[in-house]
Amino acid sequence: MSRASKNDFSPFGAHRPRGLIRRLLDYTCNAGTHWLAQRSALVARGFGLRRLRAAPVDVTVEPIAARMRLYPFNDACEKRLLFTPQYADRDERAFVAAQIRSEMTFMDIGAGCGATSLFVALRAGPGAKILAVEPQPTLYERMVFNLRQNDAPSIKALNCAVADSEGDAVLFFNPYDLSESSIRMVSVEGGGGQARVAVKSLATLARDEGFGSIDLLKLDIEGAEDLALEPFLTQEPQDLWPRALILAFSPGKWDADLRGLLDSRGYRRIARSRSYLFYQRD
Repeated sequence: MSRASKNDFSPFGAHRPRGLIRRLLDYTCNAGTHWLAQRSALVARGFGLRRLRAAPVDVTVEPIAARMRLYPFNDACEKRLLFTPQYADRDERAFVAAQIRSEMTFMDIGAGCGATSLFVALRAGPGAKILAVEPQPTLYERMVFNLRQNDAPSIKALNCAVADSEGDAVLFFNPYDLSESSIRMVSVEGGGGQARVAVKSLATLARDEGFGSIDLLKLDIEGAEDLALEPFLTQEPQDLWPRALILAFSPGKWDADLRGLLDSRGYRRIARSRSYLFYQRD
């Protein structure tokens, strides 16, 4: 596996940015949204990555208001959160923010380092019920560490994959971007490694964790979204269907027409970003 694959569990603050790295982050995190500012921030990010030499960084990610230890070398999500959080997943955060209320229920499937779950938890408050599911073992450890650095008792973390059956499956790793690991084959030159992980269905997760209804579901599982969502919407009662849905857009990997299925189940597409489709059920 690539560099920085081993996680560091030293107390938060041990890797706070100093000197040149701190000044670089001050610049990139405050860069504007016009083309030249974004381009300059990306150039500075490349320089910062070389200077860090595979060390993690402890920061407060301002758009989320969460304390996080980020490893920018083998997770594109963490790289964006560290250097340019103002650009990272802006459409997703706007859609999520519109769904937030106290005592809401949120299932974050493919939670990565925990950013979206923390964004919801820190705004919805302790009455929310949040399940953050991540199958990749290294990312799961990072997420649990990040959750512990914040006042977010409403989040429960679970280490498993989600598909159309129960049992276990092989999770294929992309060592250059751990967030792209998938139970569908990942093609990486030289091989990326793999691990056998537990698998549950969405219905089993909802019932086991006491979700009588789902206000918001985020499903980002690297091309396996159809395996999780199709049986859920065809076999489970409507009371369990999510009121709002963030769906990672991977039609080239799907065996099912998820967009057609969602249309037939009364979902209305609200927006689309580069990576996600956003739905609400009428």
